[in-house]
Parts: sequence; C-alpha cells; structure tokens
Amino acid sequence: MSTGVQRIHNRLAVLRAERGMSRVQLAQAVGVNYQTIGYLERGDYSPSLELALRLSEVFGLPIEAMFSTKPFSPLSEQVYGAVNQEEVSR
Repeated sequence: MSTGVQRIHNRLAVLRAERGMSRVQLAQAVGVNYQTIGYLERGDYSPSLELALRLSEVFGLPIEAMFSTKPFSPLSEQVYGAVNQEEVSR
C-alpha cells in the first residue's frame, strides 16, 4: 500500500565529505541538531524549504543540485558518462 509520500534523494553526504565537514559542523552551520543531518542523509527525513535554502547557502549550490525526487546517478557517471563494461576489462 502506497503512502503517497515521495522520497527526496540528496547528495548531502557527498557534499559534506568533499568539504571535509562533519555532521556536527554542518548541523551548526544550518542551526539544527547533528542527528537531523543523519536523518536527511539517509532519506529518513525531507528538509523544509527553509532548511533546504540554508543548506544551499552553506554549500553554495542551487537546491536542485542537492535534492531530487529521482535518485542521483553517480557523479563519476555524470562527468565521464556510462562506462562500457568492455572498456573496464581492457
């Protein structure tokens, strides 16, 4: 049975890791509890618009670069394209 609630996918963990930030540091930067960051990263919680905007400011990215209703493809795939399995085995 569907609840009608669509999951929000995000890149928060990747963005945080790229910048060398802990969950605690990110939480302090946006004014939430560090556990909230964990809930967001796991997809257990969807951010309010206000929180999404604060995260956008911290990372200097548009909201749609961080959140999506569809799963994100790996960044390496976006940068380098889909890798053909034959090319990998060479």
